[in-house]
Amino acid sequence: MNQLFYGDNLHVLREHLADESVDLIYLDPPFNSKRDYNLLFRSPKGHQSEAQIEAFKDSWHWGEQAEREFDEVLGGKNTDLAEMMRALRLFLGENDMMAYLTMMANRLLELHRVLKPTGSLYLHCDPTASHYLKIVLDGAFGKENFRNEISWRRSHPKGLAFTRFASNHDVIFAYGKSGWTTWNSIYSKHDPDRAAEQYSLVDEAGRRYQLTSLLNPNPDRPNLTYEFKGVTKVWRWTKDRMLEADAKGQIVVPKGGKGIPRFKRYLDEQEGIPVGDFWDDIEIVSGAESLGYPTQKPLALLERIVSASSNPHDVVLDPFCGCGTAVHAAQKLNRKWIGIDITHLAISLIEKRLKDAFGAKCKFEVRGTPRDPDAARDLATRDKYQFQWWAVSLVEAQPFQGRKKGADGGIDGVKYFHDVDKAGARKIVVSVKGGENLKADDVRSIMAVRERESAEIALFISLKEPTDKMRADAASAGYYESATGKKFPRVQLLTIEGLLSSTQRAEHPDHQPDLNFKKARQEAHGQQSSLPLAS
Repeated sequence: MNQLFYGDNLHVLREHLADESVDLIYLDPPFNSKRDYNLLFRSPKGHQSEAQIEAFKDSWHWGEQAEREFDEVLGGKNTDLAEMMRALRLFLGENDMMAYLTMMANRLLELHRVLKPTGSLYLHCDPTASHYLKIVLDGAFGKENFRNEISWRRSHPKGLAFTRFASNHDVIFAYGKSGWTTWNSIYSKHDPDRAAEQYSLVDEAGRRYQLTSLLNPNPDRPNLTYEFKGVTKVWRWTKDRMLEADAKGQIVVPKGGKGIPRFKRYLDEQEGIPVGDFWDDIEIVSGAESLGYPTQKPLALLERIVSASSNPHDVVLDPFCGCGTAVHAAQKLNRKWIGIDITHLAISLIEKRLKDAFGAKCKFEVRGTPRDPDAARDLATRDKYQFQWWAVSLVEAQPFQGRKKGADGGIDGVKYFHDVDKAGARKIVVSVKGGENLKADDVRSIMAVRERESAEIALFISLKEPTDKMRADAASAGYYESATGKKFPRVQLLTIEGLLSSTQRAEHPDHQPDLNFKKARQEAHGQQSSLPLAS
């Protein structure tokens, strides 16, 4: 089964992925540009966009973890990388950039381990750290396994025009595990005007063609040096192949039969123009494709990479999967896949994206997220904010304000619904309590928040079972009556155990279910066979 992991990708790689088990790796790690990316969720018309969350902090700092991971690199088997990292530390010192490179070095070693000998790795970055990352990649994969430095035009030039050239491209480094990597040539369509200019000759059947050289660019090829049609040269082909092409009428001798033979190349036999390492034909994410994720990459970009460097049923890994574009492309192109991310927010977004795009055809397992109350309790103890994001996702609500606690006003999530014959979207507020000690004031607080926010319904999610007094307080809030006549409790008390077991659910009208998250476009493909590698 395809797998989606919540957790630190270093730990997931070490604990769950076997040696040489992956065919293609794409990673788009944070760029160390010291930015905090805020994710603004969809808000129905007439409601202020208030569900904002810090998707991830794009910064790293030198400290205990960086020092520990640096020692792991130095103590590893790859001495070339160890020496490079030692030199980088002497040059850069113990700063944020060095912490970032150390984190990447340790993970690239694990990615090299899990990659098959025929596999490839594509690392997506921007100019902030690309020059240093290439040094680290050379150390981890070997400079002889460098394949391409791809420039993708991510936007039109803007800003800084009065002080320097505007920066508008990302860099994608491509490396192989060995000298024999999976490769499927990618072609772009011919431009009609340019094709007519290049293929300017037309035969009696109306087919366009051009005459191309048959000479070998390497003059030192004795086995390809022979006389053909009265001309002795170093030819591109063997004599047998040359005679075969001549018999088919594919060889032309210009200048009255006295010139150098040339090959008749027909336009309609060409697959297109081979794609180079400058990609300006893939536009940034916009319109219906955009899910609102701050670093979302276009699906066409990942489809090109997956198509070029893997085959159907191969395994694609994205260890920084964000909003899941790489696994979406893998699913669409009938590859198996593994995605890893360190936030529950990303995992829940990817789950929804795949279900929207592929429906029941897309089979996958989510690992690392709580499956029972004990696991939920453990998450709440380790990271209360990740616990809140996860708990809010159980009722398909949007997380509210994220780590900027103190500004939430008692709200951990928001949700919207439409009612029959009632204009506009209606609001639901969500409060999450992960501790073992519930107080009667907790329910009374969410009741007050509901009234303050003019919300129709409030959801109170807790690890511990509410007391009878809390249930009585909730019942005193009364009911929201739908236009259909159905009544829904104004304040609903839900437990983690009840939501996990599906014995409880948020109750409200649901006549327009796509109010809270932007829906991924439905795909026609994506039914796959099982994934045989994960332990």
